[in-house]
Amino acid sequence: MRIFLDANVLFSAARSSGAVRQLVVALHELGHSLVADEYVAEEARRNVAAKASREATDYLKALLDQLEVHAVQFQSVSQASVQWLPAKDRPVLMAAIALKCEALVTGDRTHFGTGYGKTFEGVTVYSPAQLALAVFSPV
Repeated sequence: MRIFLDANVLFSAARSSGAVRQLVVALHELGHSLVADEYVAEEARRNVAAKASREATDYLKALLDQLEVHAVQFQSVSQASVQWLPAKDRPVLMAAIALKCEALVTGDRTHFGTGYGKTFEGVTVYSPAQLALAVFSPV
């Protein structure tokens, strides 16, 4: 599965060895393609530099080296697919769609919460916990 990681997921994975980092590591070990674009990578870098330790900065750099990080993607997508999001969050879903991901994982419940579990142009939006259940629960 191609899984787009939002900046807050990258930040959480870098900042602590908790559940989000464990999820990202497990997904990588299972061979899922973990994807980001420079828009979310730069946001994660800024937030880690401002709010976390040097170790978190180093971890984020190593994590980004393991991901597919693409140039910012703004290919044509249906406005209805992203119109429900605030303008600053639309590029995240647009990138996931443009990069042909099956999933977008984000901890941003405030802005993406109404989209959790819904699919937009082939991309299903998940919280980290929802993605863990979808990937690791027996069918």
